[in-house]
Amino acid sequence: METLLPLLVFVVVSTCTPGPNNFMVLASGATFGLERTLPHIAGIALGFPVMIVAVGLGLSAVFEALPWLNHVLQYVAFAYLCWLAWKIATAGRPQEGGGVAGRPFTALQAALFQWVNPKAWSLVLGGTTLFISADGNRLGQILFFALLFGIVCIPNGLVWALFGRVISRFLAHDGRRLWFNIGMAVLLVGSAFPALF
Repeated sequence: METLLPLLVFVVVSTCTPGPNNFMVLASGATFGLERTLPHIAGIALGFPVMIVAVGLGLSAVFEALPWLNHVLQYVAFAYLCWLAWKIATAGRPQEGGGVAGRPFTALQAALFQWVNPKAWSLVLGGTTLFISADGNRLGQILFFALLFGIVCIPNGLVWALFGRVISRFLAHDGRRLWFNIGMAVLLVGSAFPALF
């Protein structure tokens, strides 16, 4: 119980601060609207806790035994983020009639994205090291940690997507949308730097 408040602060701050998930949800909310972004938010809220449980139950031992694997994963994740940033930067504007070129992430894509998200890896590895003790019920601690993240991810994702939806009116002009897309792409790539370096 003495670590509950620090754990809650860690979960809220790390979930709400800018990072790949939040920038992608913001861009999706601006491009596709809230309703079409809901599966993306759900995928984060499910995929991130699954990652926490997998790492907490022993996947971290693989990275301890094979430290080079962590470096390989970091570069693969960064390359994937760069590709996503390119897709965001070159995304078209909404089509006439309300349709949108392209499509938002599905829940499965968003869940799988957590495995190549550098911020997610640093949060999971750091968080499990800080807040999961070897004493007591380790499985219970891991599940509680994962549950907290899953719960906080939902309202956080909704806020970022709604903010994207609100600014979408401002982005009706092609020039502003282009600069927004480029800005989101730069922020997406930049958000990976603290976790990579």
